[in-house]
Parts: sequence; structure tokens; C-alpha cells
Amino acid sequence: MELNTIFFIGPQGSGKGTQAKILAQKLNFFHWDMGLICRETAGQDTDFGREVKNIIDKGVYLSDDMLIKVAENRLKTLPANQGVIFDGIPRRLGQAQFLMDFLKKQGRKNFVTIYLSLPKDETFKRLKLRAEKEGRADDTEEAIELRLKQYTEVTLPVLDYLNGETTFFEVDGTPAVALVSQKINQVLGV
Repeated sequence: MELNTIFFIGPQGSGKGTQAKILAQKLNFFHWDMGLICRETAGQDTDFGREVKNIIDKGVYLSDDMLIKVAENRLKTLPANQGVIFDGIPRRLGQAQFLMDFLKKQGRKNFVTIYLSLPKDETFKRLKLRAEKEGRADDTEEAIELRLKQYTEVTLPVLDYLNGETTFFEVDGTPAVALVSQKINQVLGV
């Protein structure tokens, strides 16, 4: 299978960021870390950069329109023949539709989705452990519960959409990092 565009989707704590980084290094693809790209945009001395910074500094998620504008600005700088792994986008159906339209207009084909599945109790366990290790204020039990509820309501429709638009693989995110990587390599044939 010829690869050039891969989406990583999964609940918080499923390891999608870790796995996206590992695979991007292996394939020499651009690792699209949406959080990092938003922070880079917020650091730009432009009206839009300052607007993004103001929102991020409040700890609020960017609206779909703002996020799409950030993504569109960055996508324009990415050569169409450069392999890319998306991590942290799309999280909503509108984002998924925008990305697919934009990427198809760039001439990209062969879209792949890796869905890292993780049982809810394992997600809780991992996020609580991360909170203890990193001292993250956003990983309280109530916050985790809210984020998982939002994930179920908002991100699951994205899975249905990507399942219809891309070659779709579900990989169990429960095992150790190396085993999950091995399984991803196996399903992708790399």
C-alpha cells in the first residue's frame, strides 16, 4: 500500500501521539501535532497569531473555524508529496471534511486511519497516572470524565466518516508501546 496521509484517532491516553511520532520517524513523514502547530501560530507576531494566543492562554479550545484556519495556513506550506501523519486533528466532523477536501485538492490519495482503541477503565488509569507524573491540572477524575464524554459525542462520528473515506485499521492501544508499534507496522505493511 502506498502511504502518504495517515490519521491517528483514539481516546485520550491511547498513545496516539507516541505512536504517530514513532511512525513518522520510521517513514520520514511530517508529524502533524495539532497542539504544537497551534502554539507555533500563537507565537507569531500577527493579528491572527495574537488572537490564537489569547484563546490558548485562557485554556479554551479553538473554535472549528479558528482551528481550520490554523490548519489551512500550515497545510499550504507542506509539499503535496510530503508524507504526513495527523495527530490531534480531526476531532470533529467539520474538521475531518475540511481536511479531506483540502488534501484531495492537493492531489493526495491513499488515506489511512489508525484507530487506537482503549477501554474506558484503561483510559482513566493512564490519564490519572499521567496527571501524577506530569502534575497536569486537566487530568482530574471529573475532567477526564468530561473529556471522554466529549470524545464519545464529538469524535466518534469522525470515526464513521473516516471509516468511509479512508483505509481504516483498528489497533488495540492497550499493550506496551513497542507491541502497539509492531501491530501498526504490520497492518500498514511497513
